[in-house]
Amino acid sequence: MRLIAAIFIALSIACNLAFELKDFTFGDHDYNSLLNVLNETNKKCPDVSRIYSLDEKTVEGRDLVVIEFTAEKPGTHLAGKPEFKYVGNMHGNEVVSREVLLALIAYLCQGYREQDPEVVWLMDNTRIHIMPSMNPDGWELANSRPRKNGQKPWLDGRANANEVDLNRNFPEVDKLEYKYEKLEGGLNNHIMSLSKALSKMNLAPETRAVIKWLYSIPFVLSSNLHGGDLVANYPYDESRDDRKTSQYSASPDDGLFRYLAKSYSKHHLTMSDPSRKPCDMSGDLELPEFKDGITNGAKWYSVAGGMQDFNYLATNCFETTLELGCNKFPYPEEEKNYWEENKAALLNYMFQVHIGIKGLIQSGGKRVGNATIKVMNMPSGSPIKHDVLSGKQGDYYRLLLDGDYKVRVVAEGFHPEERCITVANKQMQQAQVVNFDLTPSNKERTKGQTGCIPTKQLDLSSGTEQFLQDSLYDKLYGDYVYNTKDYQLYNYLQRILKSVTGN
Repeated sequence: MRLIAAIFIALSIACNLAFELKDFTFGDHDYNSLLNVLNETNKKCPDVSRIYSLDEKTVEGRDLVVIEFTAEKPGTHLAGKPEFKYVGNMHGNEVVSREVLLALIAYLCQGYREQDPEVVWLMDNTRIHIMPSMNPDGWELANSRPRKNGQKPWLDGRANANEVDLNRNFPEVDKLEYKYEKLEGGLNNHIMSLSKALSKMNLAPETRAVIKWLYSIPFVLSSNLHGGDLVANYPYDESRDDRKTSQYSASPDDGLFRYLAKSYSKHHLTMSDPSRKPCDMSGDLELPEFKDGITNGAKWYSVAGGMQDFNYLATNCFETTLELGCNKFPYPEEEKNYWEENKAALLNYMFQVHIGIKGLIQSGGKRVGNATIKVMNMPSGSPIKHDVLSGKQGDYYRLLLDGDYKVRVVAEGFHPEERCITVANKQMQQAQVVNFDLTPSNKERTKGQTGCIPTKQLDLSSGTEQFLQDSLYDKLYGDYVYNTKDYQLYNYLQRILKSVTGN
């Protein structure tokens, strides 16, 4: 029976892929070869692609290069079109992600030129960013090392050229969020400002460049791709209990993240197969079990300073971590097999940026940025304690599973507004549009215009929340300075500090 099911899944995946990749050579692409793939793709698809580099170079002076795909105005954020990204080769010696993303880049261009329905739909409705290598310096080092018994050294090239592990180098936001969780209505999103994030000591240039990138583009969904195991990893990555190296640490969106992880693992040819041989590349005595090919990050092993959780807690972006195979640096002739195993999953995961709801926050025709969007499960009345903010153009995106929800919008200078909605996601269908027209707080609000039962929630503007977050971060990490005379704000801040620090 299991064999029949596996055959059915494989046939289903094969049927969904309408074309085979042409004009792409698999192999170990060094930095110049990587650039050639991007440049050739841009030449073939100039109207729907754009190449750009982040504003800081690597330690050894290489550009962190990204290619963007979208069918309308590449280089421009359009309200209503969600932003998606893939980041590969964060650990320089984990090369499968680099190679499959280069293949995906060629595949998207070819699919658009050949008018493949799935690729065209994605391009028409999404702005896609792909960074094949976040650590090109590490790749060069790993590539220079000889193989022993068919394997490259396990750690050489993992870190950047200054021996910094980039996936331990982001500001440690998890511990801060765990303190907020102890509060009634505690802060739960956009944990720190860009300036605060960049003030972290010993940031690598690659990390600093990516942090600025995350704050400059309103990404909605993302994944960073690794190697060394075969599993889809989801937040949180760091254990709530510092004493535990393994502890299931659920985020407020745990169910959603489990779904997102499965949207990859179930479309991968073997990731979710319970009969597959597990990886044992590190010589662990006890191998983890990954039911359905997914794992909570902290349950697997606790990671502090990772990029995945920074995305989720410091920006609007929901991110997972994908481990694409047991062998970190396979032989070049094996890399096509990794592409075949991952291509359906790579495409399916991109479609998930369109689940849930999206819309515009306006008032009298003017867009309202930095509004807070809060969501509550109905009919239980249980809030999802992770808010998102509207962007500069007033647009917002909130990934949600099928179900009934109450959506509440709070913005400084306006009355709160609510909508009761039902989400029913479908493949190749844009997120449900739920717009809000806010009434200025100095005008009378029409009673009953939302049709939802009012809820008691602490309504702080996102600007006030940001101040509180940065001030609390200063207090917790040693450089707290109080600099406001606002008595109400002062009292609220004091309650937070007393609750989480005991002082």
